[in-house]
Amino acid sequence: MSTEIARQLLAQDPGVDAARAGLEVAFQEAGILERSPYEWIARSSAQQRKLDTGPRYAEWHVGIERTLRLPGKATADRELGKATVEEAQARYGEALHESARELMARWVDWLVSERAVELSASALDFGQASFAAVEKRFRAGDASKLDLSIARAELAEQRRADNDARTQAAATWSRLSTRFPGIRRQVPALPELKPLLKDAAFWRDRILAESDELKVAETRLRKAQAQAERARGDKVPDPTLGVFTASEVGGREQYSGVSISIPIPGALRDSRHARATALIEVTRHDVALRRRQLEADIASAVATARGTYASLQIALDGAAATQENATLMQRAYALGEADLQSLLLTRRQATVAMIAALQAQVAALKAYYGLLVDAHLVWGLEHD
Repeated sequence: MSTEIARQLLAQDPGVDAARAGLEVAFQEAGILERSPYEWIARSSAQQRKLDTGPRYAEWHVGIERTLRLPGKATADRELGKATVEEAQARYGEALHESARELMARWVDWLVSERAVELSASALDFGQASFAAVEKRFRAGDASKLDLSIARAELAEQRRADNDARTQAAATWSRLSTRFPGIRRQVPALPELKPLLKDAAFWRDRILAESDELKVAETRLRKAQAQAERARGDKVPDPTLGVFTASEVGGREQYSGVSISIPIPGALRDSRHARATALIEVTRHDVALRRRQLEADIASAVATARGTYASLQIALDGAAATQENATLMQRAYALGEADLQSLLLTRRQATVAMIAALQAQVAALKAYYGLLVDAHLVWGLEHD
């Protein structure tokens, strides 16, 4: 599948769309953290003062104040906003990666099912030729009616297998086209596989460097560190500054001034900082665990890709040999040099060998292209 087609299909995936929308949420969140959480507060009051001598005096008081975020807290908030955006970007990359893996798997399943239709059609042609040979010998008196009946039953079984293959191909196409609408039904040849030339260290380093799953864990660690820094700053409360003016005794007394208020910190602030610091250790261990799991998965994937490639070569050689045996046996039966049971046995062996080769091809294709997708070496994933 070309990069252009794959990118179009991946761009339309709902999971990728959701992760892309999550980027906008992260940018908004970073903008919120960039700004101070405090607002200006206006205060006013009015009252009347009554003296014992009888007069009443109107009095009022107005002022404005705002809590100021200390510089260290602003820096921590900006770091938290930056880490939030980077986490959303990594989640978008991971959504694209998972969608690419699913597209690859469904695409390979469909290609292989179409190949299975070709093989079943070829086997059906072979079965019809075999039945024709039995029928010819029956008419010549060299084969029994039982042989003819057995050959007819074998042909019917081959027709059933051919119908099953076509049904499976239609089902795999439905799953692919429904999951990724807009894909064209053009059946290319199965991709030619090549042995892995790079060593395991190359694949480990490449996949770890491109792993969005690991990037998500690492950005969560950065967020935890920024939150701990913010909690440390919160141990010192933000001061509130204000200015005010007032009039008392009917305007006979007027005054203005400034005010400052600072909360008295308690043990709760220390506890919050301790909890945020402990969370750093949790996320740090989570990063180490994810890295170790990825390394194990990569080593397994490389070994699987190499093993399935070797198995495919063996299966292809076996299928070619059994197919040649079946052709020779059919010719020998037509000449009266072999019995029906030997013909049916070699034909079944050829069918089993072709199915085994196809299954080996499925495993090898998925293992090989799975590595390419994980390493971001196909479909332009390396640019995300």
